[in-house]
Amino acid sequence: MNDHNQGDRIVELVDVQKSYQVGGGEVPVLKGLSLAVEPGEFIAITGPSGNGKSTLLNMITGIDHPNSGDVLVNGAQVNKMSENELATWRGENIGIIFQFFQLLPALSLEQNVQMPMEFAGKFTRKERRERSLHLLDLVGLSDQAHKLPGMVSGGQQQRAAIARALANDPPLLIADEPTGNLDSNTAGTIFELFQQLVEQGKTLLMVTHDGNLVKRIPRIVEIRDGFIYCDSITAPDVFTRRTAEILQVEKNQ
Repeated sequence: MNDHNQGDRIVELVDVQKSYQVGGGEVPVLKGLSLAVEPGEFIAITGPSGNGKSTLLNMITGIDHPNSGDVLVNGAQVNKMSENELATWRGENIGIIFQFFQLLPALSLEQNVQMPMEFAGKFTRKERRERSLHLLDLVGLSDQAHKLPGMVSGGQQQRAAIARALANDPPLLIADEPTGNLDSNTAGTIFELFQQLVEQGKTLLMVTHDGNLVKRIPRIVEIRDGFIYCDSITAPDVFTRRTAEILQVEKNQ
């Protein structure tokens, strides 16, 4: 069996370096980091605070750019795109789920889910409404669609944020500490939703400090001091089929 070629990878970072100006000097955050992600993988990004996890996500989403190296996501060279190109591309290709939900407080849950579709100019108004209600139903919130974010619980806000991330059916989901603000039961519910999305074919990268959740994720990438300290396939009981295939390829090389 041949190794997956670059065209198969949904994310590829090649020798990415990133430093920030702080005071009079430069502080390196990513120090020549390389990472390949196959479609359909579920990956935990772990490691101590301040070691480059969020910077890594910002490279993948195009929110920030590397000083050197390349970032390829779903066939696009993200680090070469203009801000306007990025905004359009991001709306089609990536769903981002934040720790603090970042729902617009003056809009209903349904309107929040419709926003990415409107921004991308996708679907008719009727189709947007139907799709937003379908996605809220998918995350168990069909009866809350008309409510403002402040009227529902943190767990419900995060589920609405996941529905919003799915609005344009992106192949890649990026979740930055998505359960960090939730109690353990609610976190477990959100995690099960993530597992279902991966089983349906989504690729999911999740930054988390929650050790209980990390143990249930098939691949763990640990970042320390700007490098990938450890990249391991684990948790055989929750393998996605895709992860199992990748492991088999590595064994056959």
